[in-house]
Amino acid sequence: MIRVLLADDQPLVRSGIAMILSGEPGIEVVGEAGDGEEAVELAARLQPDIVLMDVRMPGTDGVAATRRITSDGFAEDADSPVKVLILTTYNVHEAVYEALRSGASGFLLKDAVPEELVRSVRVIAGGDAWLDPAVTSRLLSEFASRHDTLRPTPEEMACLTAREREVLVLVAYGLSNKEIAGHLVIGEATVKTHFGRILMKLGLRDRAQAVAAAYQTGLVRPGSAPPAPV
Repeated sequence: MIRVLLADDQPLVRSGIAMILSGEPGIEVVGEAGDGEEAVELAARLQPDIVLMDVRMPGTDGVAATRRITSDGFAEDADSPVKVLILTTYNVHEAVYEALRSGASGFLLKDAVPEELVRSVRVIAGGDAWLDPAVTSRLLSEFASRHDTLRPTPEEMACLTAREREVLVLVAYGLSNKEIAGHLVIGEATVKTHFGRILMKLGLRDRAQAVAAAYQTGLVRPGSAPPAPV
């Protein structure tokens, strides 16, 4: 069961999202928050798998709340951190960049269709990142050109093995662990091991930051195609 906490200052928005998610098998809405501070408090108490976080809220906004929720030591189980999916009415703006830097696992536009909302929740619960398909190319292109986001050093990149670089490239192209395993003809557990080492070596928090790092360091270029399967 995927346990979800909703954080949005508009009750009608929360009700609509709750109705969509509650009708899906394997997903449970465990709480609702009207601002960032309440979201942090409920996330600490309820320990959901995912927080759907509005980026614009009064008082403590979604970015600040995300930073606190994704900080080390927040989750009771270190192996199951609370993940955050940012909800925004804007395509790409500074708050989205800041939320991703703060540890969000992705973002979704509020005008997304219900099927996309459900899929994003399932994808993030499975350990992958979710960047709204409508603006992914633009977001990654801008990430690649910015100098204020997390960028591993050349020395850190040089520490990656050839296989780890292959895995990072495929992560950047949006493949899931299962798809990467099939692409490289290796076990899914092996993919997870490689990815864990990538995060450790590059000092990254999650998949969203790994995607950004791959583009920023030039390992992957916007508009290019993924390598052919082995």
